[in-house]
Amino acid sequence: MPGENGKPPVKLSLPLEYQQDLFNELRAEDELVLLARGLGLLRVVINLLHSYDAAGNNLVVIVGAEERENGWIGEALAEHAAVSKSPMARGLSQVNTDAMSVGTREKMYSQGGIFSITSRILVVDLLSKLLNPETVTGLVVLHSERIVATSIEAFIIRIYRQMNKAGFLKAFSDNPEPFTTGFAPLASMMRNLFLRKPSLWPRFHVTVAKSLEGRKKAEVIELEVPMTDGMKDIQNAVLECVEVSIGELRKADTGLELDDWTLDSALHRSFDVIIRRQLDPIWHRVSFRTRQIVNDLTVLRSILHALLTYDAVSFNKYLDTILAAHQPPPGSTRQNQSPWLFLDAANTIFETAKRRVYSGKTAEGEMPASSGAFSDSLRPVLEEQPKWSLLAEILDEIERDSYLNPVPRDDSNGTILIMCSDQGTCAQLREYLQNMHVRSVEDSQDDDEESKPSATFMMRRKLRKYLDWKKDFARVSASLFAENQKVLDGFTDQRGNMNGYRGKAPPNKRRRVRGGAAAAGAGRPVNSSLQMAEDKESQVASLMADIRPTEADAMQKDEVAVDDLDDMEDYFELYEMNDLLVIHPYDGDMDEHVLEEVRPRYVIMYEPDAAFIRRVEVYRSSHEDRNVRVYFMYYGGSVEEQRYLSAVRREKDAFTRLIKEKGNMAVTLTLDGAAPTDPQEQFLRTVNTRIAGGGRLAATAEPPRVVVDVREFRSSLPSLLHGRSMVVVPCMLTVGDYVLTPTICIERKSVRDLISSFKNGRLFNQAETMLQHYKHPMLLIEFDQNKSFTLDPFADNSFEKTIKSADDSKDLQSKIVLLTIAFPRLKIIWSSSPYQTAEIFAELKNKQEEPDPIKAVQVGLGQGEDPYEQQSFNTTPQDMLRAVPGVTAKNVMRLILEVADLREVSNLGEAELDEMVGREAGRQIHRFFNRSVLDD
Repeated sequence: MPGENGKPPVKLSLPLEYQQDLFNELRAEDELVLLARGLGLLRVVINLLHSYDAAGNNLVVIVGAEERENGWIGEALAEHAAVSKSPMARGLSQVNTDAMSVGTREKMYSQGGIFSITSRILVVDLLSKLLNPETVTGLVVLHSERIVATSIEAFIIRIYRQMNKAGFLKAFSDNPEPFTTGFAPLASMMRNLFLRKPSLWPRFHVTVAKSLEGRKKAEVIELEVPMTDGMKDIQNAVLECVEVSIGELRKADTGLELDDWTLDSALHRSFDVIIRRQLDPIWHRVSFRTRQIVNDLTVLRSILHALLTYDAVSFNKYLDTILAAHQPPPGSTRQNQSPWLFLDAANTIFETAKRRVYSGKTAEGEMPASSGAFSDSLRPVLEEQPKWSLLAEILDEIERDSYLNPVPRDDSNGTILIMCSDQGTCAQLREYLQNMHVRSVEDSQDDDEESKPSATFMMRRKLRKYLDWKKDFARVSASLFAENQKVLDGFTDQRGNMNGYRGKAPPNKRRRVRGGAAAAGAGRPVNSSLQMAEDKESQVASLMADIRPTEADAMQKDEVAVDDLDDMEDYFELYEMNDLLVIHPYDGDMDEHVLEEVRPRYVIMYEPDAAFIRRVEVYRSSHEDRNVRVYFMYYGGSVEEQRYLSAVRREKDAFTRLIKEKGNMAVTLTLDGAAPTDPQEQFLRTVNTRIAGGGRLAATAEPPRVVVDVREFRSSLPSLLHGRSMVVVPCMLTVGDYVLTPTICIERKSVRDLISSFKNGRLFNQAETMLQHYKHPMLLIEFDQNKSFTLDPFADNSFEKTIKSADDSKDLQSKIVLLTIAFPRLKIIWSSSPYQTAEIFAELKNKQEEPDPIKAVQVGLGQGEDPYEQQSFNTTPQDMLRAVPGVTAKNVMRLILEVADLREVSNLGEAELDEMVGREAGRQIHRFFNRSVLDD
């Protein structure tokens, strides 16, 4: 970028043609940029920010950035400033906690620069004019796919556009799928963002394809790995269970669109979330079985993922935990196990998983299908993952290649980079590569076998740990069952005393039982629960003897969990990059950073990821002097391959639909954030026609005003009130959440918040203070707009309906009744959604006087208390502290001022708490933090 007005030129790091075109577009006009994943969105954003930062007289605000993105943007801006030698550049300033005082923030804003501010702080600062929107040069919005009409980011953009017509506004996203759901989704998103032009950059864009498919293409070797027979059997069985579960959902007659509920879409990462979201509005009418199946789909998808990533022992252990978690709780009177567990396919999953770990000959004269038992001579099978041996072969090939070509021909390091899906897989591969040539004394007899890499040593160690874990797991389960049974026996004794002979025959009536046996089946398992065949102790003992530790185990180093780093210089040094093997999980945009730092010559993709392939393409095309060879591994005919192909297809279809919609889209008129208002209507709204009792007709052109507590900006209601042309005044309120008029104060509660407020007694204190200071106190109970307008779903939060949770709904209703009896003047408003709440507020404010923010802040404060002194503390720990029994609005500030953090509060003695908050409150707080979680 050439220098302007004699300033030094700004140096950009955009080597590719499509990146330069996109940058020039963004400098020229405001637009929404939709870039395909992996094409370097953050790099474009950083260069754009640097071009404004280098000028030195700009105030640019970043909205929606995540914590790790802030770190990378800050580092990159500092690097760019050093390279460009820009003396005016200030770098990135983060405002992400409430610990930064109002004065500090105001001073920072006045100095200018690039700011990344969390949405809740930014919206309050804009409304209170701490950050004057007119002084902002521009807004950069990241992750714009998350912005909906009710989101706090949409609220920020609306305020900015109302007050500032000249500043720039640029939005970015690399996730096109959310822009294709619903009616005219792109037009709706443009309206929320107050933008008119979308800019679409898919992988098949002409400029992108030309930039990445030139002479400098990366060398890619595709390796299809066949699954073992056991893995194929388990995968087919899980898919059968998924298919049956989807079929059961279709039979449930939910009245929803079911075309997308197919086996193919079930492989999508968020399929279970999508189904749950569709069922939310009718969740209270959905049967228990349907809810259970929705939960089961999540479990089955996790099993499919675990099959391809876990080793055989860990996978079998995972299935054991799933089976234990699906056992019905003791005392449950209904059969509530998941339906898929009773399918033949489920039996195939569990039996095949066990056979992959160990097996044995069936005992003579015993049918394996009926008993599932083996003879006393169990032998370890320890099936290895097929990718392991292929990985060892690839590493051997790379070693031969580096031996034959010892001198690097380019700027790359000789580093090998292995990319996989998560940290667990990284740890597994590290352990395998460390131990693949380790042999026990018995196994090292054959020289040929010793030369081949094997996971036997690692798997034997895992099997020993698994058998020990299973023994402990059985003991813990038995003790928990015994404890639960005691509680249950006590409960049934009480019920028996109350209900007499309900549910059983009177003592003078004998029940005739065939064969004269006892009426109760002694051998039947509790609740007819699913019982899996267990191994005998003698079998486990023989297996343990077979895999006992050897001398090779004793020679292995122990893992270092904690290192105090003493004598660091004697034991630590920098790695030689040419001999390095780096194993790293996929981490979104951070992968680009890894490639630039490591500069690998060989990349092994242990699992497929479309975005990372593009990142390698961009990396190779950006550096002419660096050669890269990529090994791309995937299981042939597996869910892994299908998921990868469907992800690529979905992204391509999304861009195709967006291009089509863009071609037919009408021009979006944004009204610059202002709602259309009729001057006559605005005048008539404020006319007070109630002139009885000697009053006089009065009218003002003042817009309606609402005083809102700053903690309420987590909800969408302030945004909706602002959208109805009300002036939202953020204040630190001691009493209430919303002050509509000098006499009306409202405490807003979501249903979850209402339940917790009743449990800790906070609501009674809040109602009491509102009654003391306001003529018309009100409690607003607000439901989610996408969920059912009923209390029933909150009565059954868990899928197992236990004795304790049976009457939760009636319990909540009875508490509300008790609240109204205790405070007869307290009015309760029921609202089905934030939209309806905004309408109710408008009705309540109709022809009423406007509230005074200063008076609203002073209400409830003691003599000489500063209403804004709480703003210098983090509000999240404050809210957690307020939820503790014994903490009230009167004593919470004493605790905040005298104690540093929540941990210190939890460690205070009863005597220390007595001095701060009084004897009774201190006793409640101390008891809460020191009570055992196992006590009832």
